[in-house]
Amino acid sequence: MVRNRVHTELIAGLDIGSSVVRLAVGQLSSSKDSTPRLQIIGAVEVASEGIQKGQIISIEDTVSAVSHALEQTEKLVGVPISDVWVGVSGTQIISQESKGVVAVSRTDGEIADEDIERAVEAAKAVAAPLNYEILHVLPRTFAVDGQTGIKDPVGMTGIRLEVDTKIIHCVSSHIKNLSKVVYRAGVDIDDCVLLILAAGEVVAGSRQRELGCVVINIGGPTTSMVVYEDGDVLHTAVIPIGSSHITNDLALGLRTSIDIAERVKVEHGECVSKGISKKDVIDLQDFGADKSEIVSRYYIAQIIEARVSEILEKVDLELSRIDRSGMLPAGAICIGGGSKIRGMVDCTKEVLSLPAQLGYSMGMDSISDKINDIAFSPAIGLVKWGSTLSHVGKRKFVRSNVVGKVAEKVKGIFKSLIP
Repeated sequence: MVRNRVHTELIAGLDIGSSVVRLAVGQLSSSKDSTPRLQIIGAVEVASEGIQKGQIISIEDTVSAVSHALEQTEKLVGVPISDVWVGVSGTQIISQESKGVVAVSRTDGEIADEDIERAVEAAKAVAAPLNYEILHVLPRTFAVDGQTGIKDPVGMTGIRLEVDTKIIHCVSSHIKNLSKVVYRAGVDIDDCVLLILAAGEVVAGSRQRELGCVVINIGGPTTSMVVYEDGDVLHTAVIPIGSSHITNDLALGLRTSIDIAERVKVEHGECVSKGISKKDVIDLQDFGADKSEIVSRYYIAQIIEARVSEILEKVDLELSRIDRSGMLPAGAICIGGGSKIRGMVDCTKEVLSLPAQLGYSMGMDSISDKINDIAFSPAIGLVKWGSTLSHVGKRKFVRSNVVGKVAEKVKGIFKSLIP
């Protein structure tokens, strides 16, 4: 029984991946003598269907997987889930810089929240690429009458207000398809959020984001990254290689099935071959092979090391494009299922020439051990994102995102079909 609580509300984050669907549920509760505190009360993962390389290839199969995750979660938390924050990821994400300029509206020249909102709206006037829509508008710095580098101009006096923003676009059809899946599963969408941004909020502390760091999410078909500096998002990118490519490499190298290769990767995978004895072997028959096949763990580590190094080299290439290769004092933070392979931190340090660590969710309580699972960091990040926008009082336009007008029509259609 909940006692002495004046407010409780469930916030759900849905991460629809190519291999796994993860759903995390948090409860933001405040008592009479404390500030609101987020607690993760449930987290579930189920096998994903209908998604390949981050793209929905079967609406029906994906709806089935999402519905299964919702059922499992509702059994766990004991109450129905009515709405979710949906993570968006994949190679269909692009970003661009934009500037908004407005005149300060008040006669005394004092800048108010409304002026900042108008400046951000002006920045959104940039022409979006064909078939793309705006997912986020992220203000980075403001300028008042030519004075640059201002973080929060509210209360300052001036005539001209400028804002530099990073605008993140997503392919419209991808958002529409995600929306269809979620509505047909019987829940509403609070909003769509770029998954790596939500994850970064929960695994990178404010000090790390201020100094400069990169969050790397190694998923199944893709690896996404976000670079922070001075507390702001400096760069985002998606690399079309992920942990499923490691599994494929093992299947080819060991001449075995994908399922056996996946088990070998999870149970005996190493990112660093140095120090592993060539005499240390495993038998593939123990993992489901038809007959006995002895394989060196050193050989397995070499296969994994080659692919992980390639992924990290592509991350470093993205850092080079923004002149931050080896130049982020707070280092790299690795999350996602692919980061669970032993030796990932050492390999990351070696390839990126940066400090490295695994990204565990920070600043919240949990009754679930999933909070210590780095594969759940993105889903938990969506819960944190939702709680921040809903209750902590950050200006909503700072992380302005849209589901899209067509998706709203889709919502109306499917809500009329759901009894």
